[in-house]
Amino acid sequence: MFDSQFVGLDLERFPSELATRPHGRAYESPGRGTADALISALMGRLLRITWWTTVVVTIVLALIGFLHLTRGTVVRHVAGMVTDGVPVAVGDCQFPSSVTMLTGAEMGPGNRVEVTLNGDGTYSRLWDDLRSARHTITVQMYYGQPGRMAMTLTGVLRERAEAGVRVFVLYDAFGTAHIPSADRAALQAAGIAVQPFRPIRLSTLHLAQHRSHVRGIVIDGRIGWTGGFGIDDKWFGDGHTRGSWRETNVRFEGPAVRQLQAAFIAAWVEATGVLTITRAAIVPLDHGVTASGLLYASPTLGSTVAERFFALSIAAARKTLYLTNAYFAPDDNFVELLAAAARRGVDVRVLTGGSRTDVQVVRLAGRASYEKLLDAGVRLYEWQPSTLHAKTFVIDGKWSTIGSMNFDNRSLALNDEATLMVLDPTLGRRMEEIFLDDLHDATEITADQFHRRSWVERLAERAAHLITPLL
Repeated sequence: MFDSQFVGLDLERFPSELATRPHGRAYESPGRGTADALISALMGRLLRITWWTTVVVTIVLALIGFLHLTRGTVVRHVAGMVTDGVPVAVGDCQFPSSVTMLTGAEMGPGNRVEVTLNGDGTYSRLWDDLRSARHTITVQMYYGQPGRMAMTLTGVLRERAEAGVRVFVLYDAFGTAHIPSADRAALQAAGIAVQPFRPIRLSTLHLAQHRSHVRGIVIDGRIGWTGGFGIDDKWFGDGHTRGSWRETNVRFEGPAVRQLQAAFIAAWVEATGVLTITRAAIVPLDHGVTASGLLYASPTLGSTVAERFFALSIAAARKTLYLTNAYFAPDDNFVELLAAAARRGVDVRVLTGGSRTDVQVVRLAGRASYEKLLDAGVRLYEWQPSTLHAKTFVIDGKWSTIGSMNFDNRSLALNDEATLMVLDPTLGRRMEEIFLDDLHDATEITADQFHRRSWVERLAERAAHLITPLL
């Protein structure tokens, strides 16, 4: 039996052949080559699947990021919930409660409000208020540049800190990027708490576009300042000559100061992780405006407080709507809201920046909406003497706002903003006087004139309009 199994086998070669087989195996499995090929094919397919999955996930994440960066307003129409569907008017007794319901900002009496114009009407009064501080000063500022104004503010804050006043400074990391670090160190050396807001880092890139555009100063929890002002020498002056910026700010006392203080605290805890509690108990003051409240708006998903505020205000107009805004680049929804107001008989007028604006692309984007607005009956004006930077409106001579909100997507959907809302006929008349006086230094844009602009201008406007969500 043994012999028959090895017939024809060279027994002398067998041991050497056996020795050369891996691991001493005399025979290799007949399917080994096929298995290797199958494994290789599977690995190649797995690599291709991994590659394309990575590509798809990257594209999806990029798309999500792009849509997040360019998200706009969602309010397209305003309607009342009662039978006739007409929105509440500025003159209705329910209007203040409607504002509170839609924005969360309480409207109440007991606030004294003073409008200040340009650098000449603002900074000397602001320095005096700061020097009067006995307990606390909080400063929240978007924009700053080195210069005389920065040196003055630094000196006032250091003097107050050395006198025992607790001073807190929160600066936007983007808007104050040119302030030297030595200046901030000098404030800290004086015992002042100084913090950047949303510094641009790899770990916080998802917040990079959400800037704190707020201007808010609170002295002893009793005096508040907001508006469009910054810390830069270009805000000095009369707003008309020598490169001085045209600005509108507001000083106020009363319960609304707590709301501005709350806005600072919300930003401070984000920047530092420390929730600071104040003990200020502000009572309503005599001889104040009818009703007022400080609106603090921050970005969110869906409709934002800022867009609900603007949409409600436009829909509440019955007679006049005078809007002054440095950066007027509304999206299609707000163009239609303004046009609809004009079509129902409201005298809608818009004053915005002219050729001296500091951000030309915003002006171009805004001009892309001029034809539709003009055709609807909106009157448009461009400020001529200098750079316009004010952000205000007055509606029906009663409902006014002064603050940091631009009429663009960045302020309505992306930035933190603050504005003082005031319902009062006396202040309303003052705001109308300011607006109508400004028109003397503005050029009205007529439909005939605008329709004759060159194709180059039209092309630039359309191109700028494409990036309106980023402006």
